[in-house]
Amino acid sequence: MTIEISGFTRQRVTVADGVALNVAVGGTGSPVVLLHGFPQTHLMWRHVAPDLAADHTVICPDLRGYGASDKPEDTDGHAYSKRTMAADIVALARALGHERFALAGHDRGALVAIRAGLDHPHAVTHLASLDVLPTLDTWDVLHGRSAAPGFHLYLMAQPPGLPETLIGAAPDAFFGHFLDLWSADAIPADVRAAYLEASRGAVRSIVADYRATATVDVEHDEADRRAGNRLRMPVTALQQDWGAVLGYDAAARWRAWADDLDHRTVSCGHFMAEESPAEIVKALRDLLAR
Repeated sequence: MTIEISGFTRQRVTVADGVALNVAVGGTGSPVVLLHGFPQTHLMWRHVAPDLAADHTVICPDLRGYGASDKPEDTDGHAYSKRTMAADIVALARALGHERFALAGHDRGALVAIRAGLDHPHAVTHLASLDVLPTLDTWDVLHGRSAAPGFHLYLMAQPPGLPETLIGAAPDAFFGHFLDLWSADAIPADVRAAYLEASRGAVRSIVADYRATATVDVEHDEADRRAGNRLRMPVTALQQDWGAVLGYDAAARWRAWADDLDHRTVSCGHFMAEESPAEIVKALRDLLAR
């Protein structure tokens, strides 16, 4: 049985040559695009999206390489750059009739959202990031023993071959590790099974997504930093209190990228849209009112 977001319809939308995204759309009004994280699909928004759809057109795609979206081969190291994935989202919104839209992302989706805000400021009116730092800052703050929980970042950063072989040998154990460690029992069995099934068939593309974050995505962020390119739209950053553990000021790092910032520490775990949807809905509505 296919799990759906209540009140939403699904369709496939072509966003690039040979790449179509699976997307759930619901509601009417000004558009809001919601991007999922790892190892999830658009279903992570199943509690948040129907609420927002009361007065917004809500668009929930599976990112390229994830879920039921296409998974092109990464022949040049750029197929899963956040620049490429951000261009997908702008093309998706345009194909659905929206030149400008608000954008919220969790985890991997947040990195795509940040890149969209930097590359397409004319298109992104508001930006929310859930539980991630910008790419450069992520690598800056991970060090020593405190970096151990992020071992998967280093594993999937390795050249093609080893990560795909290791993860592909036991995909349910690998992806299930993060769902169980980070979920705080917020993911029911049927949704967990759907996430595992989707990830099982996407090992190569998920690894390519992470590998890009250790290579070309860093280059793009470094170029923006040198050029002084910043997020000019209203930004809300929601995070667990990682800074206290890892020894950094998360809000200060975000202020280096965003002119108009609302930084909030949340009390739930990593999968916050599934664990504390009311808090996330309120934060998104506060952002949209700015």
